Amino acid sequence: MKYAILGDEDTVLGFEMVGVSGRVVRDADEAQSAFATLLEDKEVGIVIITERVAEMMRATVDRYLFTMSFPLIVEIPDRTGTLPGKPGIREMVNAAIGIRV
Repeated sequence: MKYAILGDEDTVLGFEMVGVSGRVVRDADEAQSAFATLLEDKEVGIVIITERVAEMMRATVDRYLFTMSFPLIVEIPDRTGTLPGKPGIREMVNAAIGIRV
């Protein structure tokens, strides 16, 4: 199973430095196209997507988050931080493991 990242240039570069392939996305059309390409690759089991890119194609992301099992979609903040109304990394980890870190 492979991981893949969709996001801004800095985020994608950072993940590529640790071996995760990715696509830089600048607008909604690029986001939809890149996401469709990842879905065609049956080796990709986890798609990491920045919150800002996810917002560009919210309906598509939500369809996979709430109705389909693979690939697993994980939204993360980009280099500029968490979007208003979204939990931060610390809150997500606390919720996931049930322990306050």
